[in-house]
Amino acid sequence: MSMAAAPTPRGSRTGRNLPVAVAVGVVLAALVLGTLYTVPEFFVALVVLAVAVAAHEIYTALKTGGIHVPLVPLVTGSTVMLIAAYADGADALAVAFSLTLVAMVASRSAMPGAETLLRDLVVGTYVVVYLPLLASFAMVMLSEPDGSDRIVVFILAVVLSDTGGYTAGVLFGRHKLSPTVSPKKSWEGLGGSFLFAMVGTALSVPLLLGGFWWQGFLLGAVVVVTATMGDLSESLLKRDLGIKDMGHLLPEHGGLMDRLDSLLPTAPVVAVLLAAAIG
Repeated sequence: MSMAAAPTPRGSRTGRNLPVAVAVGVVLAALVLGTLYTVPEFFVALVVLAVAVAAHEIYTALKTGGIHVPLVPLVTGSTVMLIAAYADGADALAVAFSLTLVAMVASRSAMPGAETLLRDLVVGTYVVVYLPLLASFAMVMLSEPDGSDRIVVFILAVVLSDTGGYTAGVLFGRHKLSPTVSPKKSWEGLGGSFLFAMVGTALSVPLLLGGFWWQGFLLGAVVVVTATMGDLSESLLKRDLGIKDMGHLLPEHGGLMDRLDSLLPTAPVVAVLLAAAIG
């Protein structure tokens, strides 16, 4: 007698296998904390690997839409930019960024398809800015004496924003925030993002960085804005390309780009605000 396979346990409103999603999140958190508070250079290596995988995901997604962004100079340049930002700060990052753009232009110009050259160069420049340049600001934060704590505050704020939005959206979501771009997002979920992130940073900034609670409170509010914009921007890109996820590396999370979308535009903002508030 045959027996049907047991259905995957999914929440009636979440559409996700929550135990698997949580387990993946715990593993990622362990990797981040374990590298940050043992050998920070291991965290740099972890980010370099994550950005390389994310670059391949973007390359593959754009290729389905007929857009050709040179992968080798993108990955190589991303690696150099991240290491330069950690080792020698903003000046070295600026040089590495410029060289990456030159390599991208030279590589794409040598490829066939002159009729789409300008479009591909514009998109390639956008990708270099969006992925390695924004990610490099996390490396600038990490290079500070209290860099590991700054990274924890930064990532915690984004995670709380995502978690608060997800929880409030599932429980109370009624009014769509942007139905054409991201149908699952709601105004109620946005309220949950503000609540979770602002409370979390109001606690973490004084505890980890010695700042004032109100500085953390304001930081949390700004993080929700940038994280939400990053999430919606990637949703718009995926909608234009006709794909659901950027990849399938992380079970119940999608690809690495689907995890980085909120972190990337938030990194430079948090770096600047913490530099101004903490020094």
